[in-house]
Amino acid sequence: MQPAVATLPTLEVRVPVPELGAWRAGNTGIEGVWTFAAPEPGPHLMLTALVHGNEVTGALLLLRWLREGIRPRRGALTFCFANLAAFDRFDPADPAASRFLDEDLNRVWATELLAGGRRSAELDRARALLPALRRADVLLDLHSMLWPSDALMIAGPGAASRDLGRALGTPPVVVADEGHAAGLRVIDHAHFAGGARALLLEAGPHWQPETLAQMERTAAALLRRLGLAEEGAALPPAETLPPGRLARVTRTVTAQSADFAFLRAFRGGEVIPRRNTLIALDGEAELRTPHDDCLLVMPSPRAMRGHTAVRLARFEA
Repeated sequence: MQPAVATLPTLEVRVPVPELGAWRAGNTGIEGVWTFAAPEPGPHLMLTALVHGNEVTGALLLLRWLREGIRPRRGALTFCFANLAAFDRFDPADPAASRFLDEDLNRVWATELLAGGRRSAELDRARALLPALRRADVLLDLHSMLWPSDALMIAGPGAASRDLGRALGTPPVVVADEGHAAGLRVIDHAHFAGGARALLLEAGPHWQPETLAQMERTAAALLRRLGLAEEGAALPPAETLPPGRLARVTRTVTAQSADFAFLRAFRGGEVIPRRNTLIALDGEAELRTPHDDCLLVMPSPRAMRGHTAVRLARFEA
């Protein structure tokens, strides 16, 4: 069987480009970071957008909540516009081009890397954001996707993050994984291995209204779950949802050659019923499903060598 030739999805920007204006400054001494604290003690929730400069939908949600005065009933609430320098280059005519400047901001969060002497636009920004990150008890990192996939949540380290993601029920799948070979994500930072909880929401396709709606449903559910939502706040209606299903990654597939290719166009969230099903070729090496009912987590048909091509996961009871 011959590999499939992957064609890029239609890159249509169907949401407005965020206008940060005066909201760019922040109120914490860190550009793009706003924190609001209530008199009553409680957890500190941090919402991050623009970790990738072209994923603008999360920034639209943060701007809406800032303008509408969404503030915590107790505890504290932080809004963070992360990679501002990459976002400044966002062009709806070429919307995939401004993911980062020098390197992926979501691969630089290893403690030794942040403490080292290497410089890049993204490393400098991560170091600037660290004080805000370390104050958070809970993180929700807002992302969208290029390749077709159902929405999903990725949990940070520890059972507490997984349990929180499942309790929200939206999206209905929570993935537990070991991260990427190329570097640590924000949710993988050591702060979230020591009691704080972290979730990464992959809300749907880039630049689409339905992705913004999913982000708002999830963030509102989290505010309510933590007891931070004020009475009468301009949030989506509360939903009664069953707990999300937990899928644990059994294998993270990193492309070993420049010729990695799936045998057909797979969608993220697709479940392959039978183990040992051939799904991709990496040069001459075969990639087969390691178990029955194998969940494909965000397959990337154009994975570069050394980058994650797909994660294979098994649902847990």
